[in-house]
Amino acid sequence: MRRHKNNNKPVIKYIIAIALLALAIFLLMLLAGHPAAVERYYANGFYMIVCRVFHPVLNIFPFSVGDILYIAIIFYLIYAFIRLITLLFKKQFTAAGRFVLGLIIGLQCTVLAFYLFWGMNYFREPASVRLNLRDTSFTAADLKAVTRILVDSVNLTRRRLTPADLAQNNTSIYNTARHAVRSLSKDSASFRAYDPDIKPSMLTCLLNYIGTSGYYNPFTSEAQVNYQMPVFNRPFVVCHEMSHQMGYGTEDEADFAGFVIATHSHDRLLRYSAYHLAVQEFMYSLAGRDTMAYKELKATLSKEVRADYKTERDYWRNYQNKLGAISSIFYDNFLKANNQPRGLETYNRMVLLVMATYRSQWPSVVTH
Repeated sequence: MRRHKNNNKPVIKYIIAIALLALAIFLLMLLAGHPAAVERYYANGFYMIVCRVFHPVLNIFPFSVGDILYIAIIFYLIYAFIRLITLLFKKQFTAAGRFVLGLIIGLQCTVLAFYLFWGMNYFREPASVRLNLRDTSFTAADLKAVTRILVDSVNLTRRRLTPADLAQNNTSIYNTARHAVRSLSKDSASFRAYDPDIKPSMLTCLLNYIGTSGYYNPFTSEAQVNYQMPVFNRPFVVCHEMSHQMGYGTEDEADFAGFVIATHSHDRLLRYSAYHLAVQEFMYSLAGRDTMAYKELKATLSKEVRADYKTERDYWRNYQNKLGAISSIFYDNFLKANNQPRGLETYNRMVLLVMATYRSQWPSVVTH
């Protein structure tokens, strides 16, 4: 009888751990339902501690610790699958059950770490509220007017680029983006950054095949970039990923923050990279509202800008495969589960914030 009780003790401990972790996750999700509380106690409280600890410590390493973590997890999952199959094949069902319980605890710890270290930023007050850009409504005429301004900007910034600008190496691009983030951080509390940094991803080959230009690791607070994509794409993506370090959770807000950072910079390539992305997003929105206006403004894009868009399309087409389609479905559902009901379409919603900014700064230009 005593031996039977001892055998049950580990199982009971597992169950208690699972229950406590489930309770902790449940309490976090209760907090997620109150954006004002998330803003006050998490975004401007606990997350600031995470930034001040994680950023300076992990910045010491020139490589991505997050990449290594993900690689280790992949190998562990392969081991776990083989281990579980082996236990079942040997009919060691008790050991298999305990192993599964251990996996459940591991999964719960991962979920808890995700939301504690960064994920709660998904549930903070919207950037439109924090930045006082609440008037995000606009007409087709407004959209056309701002798109025209952006097209003029992308043509102008592209014309100013020199061969040296387009020949910049990644180190130069990263340093310029870091400087732009730090400069804006000093002038604006809404874009406050704590030791921002960017790292080239060791998983860039995989990122190419899943159609990803960069990613933010919520467990290590590291921003990673695909260092092989066209040179004019990299600067904006770097700013986008470092915007996640600032606490901009949703993809449209990170796009908007990246746009603000880049357009406040004096670097020619960084500014062009931002307008290149913005015109792409605005033209997509305009095509859905006013086909004639879309065709009219598309015709005004300079030959060099058109060539860059073609270079970008050709680059990603070289890597198109079923893996990219599967990853898109996964990421779409991930975004929907984290306060972004439009999924991948959330990226295009940066148009709303940019429109609100232009309307507040140049209302007469937009209206007329």
